[in-house]
Amino acid sequence: MLEELTAGFPILSCILFFPVVGAAVLWVIDDEDTVRSAALTIALVELALCVFVLLRFVPESAAMQFTERVPWIPALGISYHLAVDGISVLFVGLTAFLTVLVVVYSWDTIRHQVKLYMMCLLALETTTMGVFVSLDLILFFVFWELMLIPSYFLIKLWGGGAERHYAALKFVLYTLLGSVFMLVGIALLNINFHEWASLHHADQAYSFDFLDLLSVPIPVSQQMVIFWLMFLGFAFKAPVFPFHTWLPDALLEGPIGMAVVLAGLKLGTFGFMRFSIPLLPDASKSETVVTVLVVLGLCAILYGAWMALVQADLRRLLAYSSVSHLGFVVVGLFALNYQSLQGSLLTMINLGFSTAGLFFIAGFLYSRQQTTQLSAFGGMAKQVPLLATFFLIIGLASIGLPGTNGFVGEFLILLGAFEARWWFGAVAVLGVIFGAAYFLWYYERSMLGPVGTAVRATMSDLQLREMIIVVSLSVMILWIGLYPSPFLRIMNGSVQALVDRIHHDQAAAVVSPQIQLGKK
Repeated sequence: MLEELTAGFPILSCILFFPVVGAAVLWVIDDEDTVRSAALTIALVELALCVFVLLRFVPESAAMQFTERVPWIPALGISYHLAVDGISVLFVGLTAFLTVLVVVYSWDTIRHQVKLYMMCLLALETTTMGVFVSLDLILFFVFWELMLIPSYFLIKLWGGGAERHYAALKFVLYTLLGSVFMLVGIALLNINFHEWASLHHADQAYSFDFLDLLSVPIPVSQQMVIFWLMFLGFAFKAPVFPFHTWLPDALLEGPIGMAVVLAGLKLGTFGFMRFSIPLLPDASKSETVVTVLVVLGLCAILYGAWMALVQADLRRLLAYSSVSHLGFVVVGLFALNYQSLQGSLLTMINLGFSTAGLFFIAGFLYSRQQTTQLSAFGGMAKQVPLLATFFLIIGLASIGLPGTNGFVGEFLILLGAFEARWWFGAVAVLGVIFGAAYFLWYYERSMLGPVGTAVRATMSDLQLREMIIVVSLSVMILWIGLYPSPFLRIMNGSVQALVDRIHHDQAAAVVSPQIQLGKK
């Protein structure tokens, strides 16, 4: 009965636009407590819709599911095309999950312009969802750029640092710079499609649609040009080392809610996996690209870990830790085998629980000590044992302890890296060692030992809303760590199709793209 009721229902459009419609509703509400309650209700309904999609998603399949496609600007080949597959559907659920937690966290930590804050947060959710569900590259680009508007205001207006205005501007300028190059690459993909369509007298002269573009061969030399153009767009956003310099500023100066989104949702590396690698398989597996990208990933792993090791501020430590973890993702993506791609995708999801969770912990500590500087801590586990316990659980997931989600993703990446080239894995494994070093050293100094002189004697342990956040995150961390099979089954079909496209010759990739990457 449920299948009949939902057949043909535009569930992805509902997921996409429900938060921004909810934000518009908030505009007419004046009471701040009512605004908070309404925002939480909207976020919970959005999460319920996403859970419905996850439950109805057919695992072990490479097909695009819940597809919606209507012409938008037919003369230019632009369409409103939404769908999810094993690569994108988990990001949809993760976005809704983190938004709910951010609203819960912000309940009593955001005290000025509450309505505008909640509206920006819900608008950011819509634009982020748009990035994950769009299959038309122009539609994708529109949401990619619209994300900057709420992000800018969240950092600028609700950031706690003195340099928040600079951090907000730097984030926008860096992302816009990369987007210019990416837009040129998207235009070249469309031009190539037009040339092919003209040569073969196809009915459709132009197309920016992902599935259409998959069916058209692209000369290797042109693939290389487009790859590097799109690389710049995704690398600035990810950010891939050495394009990361905006990230520490944004994560340190912006509000915790924005830090959770930036650190927890890996939009740039998703772009590589969604568009760059499948559309440009010959360029992606070329010796030059693989070597450059893997070396950048390995540099990010070591550089991020070393920088984190010497940080005295928890939020800055977590920023460099995020750079290091992203290095693992890049190495896995461009090792280009099944295990490494599967590990990279799972690690992107995992960071939404572990890295984002550590930023929540940083927010809890800030609310108690009004700083995240190490000098303000010391021996806190004696006064706040619950906070210290969940800090340890989420931190151990971040460093990949067996039994946590971090271990599964990093193990698959390392397995794939060693399979590709032994030295990829040999260098990457050093990051695991340094990761354990910087977290455990910080934890020991901040939570264990004698109580620091700067620690307030009246400090309280976790409150109900804080418990909801850390328990929710810990459940997901242990679930994926102990029983990752449901998550791997969701992504397996799409990952295998991506591997087949990369490693089959160009002719095979062109003959049957719909079987390889998503058309039923």
